[in-house]
Amino acid sequence: MDSIDKQCFRFYKYHGTGNDFIVADNRNGQYNLSAEQVKLLCDRHFGIGADGLILIENNSTADFKMVYYNADGFEGSMCGNGGRCAVAFAHSLNIINKTTLFEAYDGLHAAQIVNSNEKVTMVELGMSDIKHWHVDENRLLVDTGSPHYVCRVDDLHIIDVVERGRSIRHDKTVSSQGVNVNFLEKSGDNFQLRTYERGVENETLSCGTGVTAAAIAANLWYGGNNFEIKTRGGMLTVTFNKLDETFTNIVLSGPAEFVFSGTVNIPK
Repeated sequence: MDSIDKQCFRFYKYHGTGNDFIVADNRNGQYNLSAEQVKLLCDRHFGIGADGLILIENNSTADFKMVYYNADGFEGSMCGNGGRCAVAFAHSLNIINKTTLFEAYDGLHAAQIVNSNEKVTMVELGMSDIKHWHVDENRLLVDTGSPHYVCRVDDLHIIDVVERGRSIRHDKTVSSQGVNVNFLEKSGDNFQLRTYERGVENETLSCGTGVTAAAIAANLWYGGNNFEIKTRGGMLTVTFNKLDETFTNIVLSGPAEFVFSGTVNIPK
């Protein structure tokens, strides 16, 4: 007989262009997850498996609050794909209709549902304005809600994203707090991106804040304000306005897809 005290956890699995998340409704506050519990739930061998975990909670000034945890178990910064999945989930719970304002790690975000069916919801997510960055001819360091380092490359298909990404992620001369690392290639009018994510400590199939950073880099290197960027998990679109030295009205657009739901017992 199992004598370990356990808690029943009701979850929903979503992904945004392959960047996958465990999502749960925590508006009544029943889940107070430890880092070890989150890490176990996100484990792809012993848990449900995900790049991160999202709790939807009440908020007094917005429709809801999104609390995001990385797969390492610790609360993370803003997640663009996770934000779009959170909006799709809130819509399924009838918390919101077509438009919403919700709170995340970096403040309030507006979002709009373009269309939806039982599986896929197309979401336009407003990102925070960007006023500060460091750029040279091949590298950009910028915070898009999460800190990102973008490298311009010509050999994306052969790059060891994990090895090179991990090296830069832990390079204290780049960032004392660690950074997400992106490799961006332009071929004709097409952009492709691969990302090593801090907190996941591996390459992910897509990263929303990384795609946003790549679009900022593309503007600074090539010009333009409307970019379709292909990740390993699919296509995302970023549009914005640049006013003086501020990127504003930044919108990250793409699908949020429901995968499955269930319950699992986790050790308390």
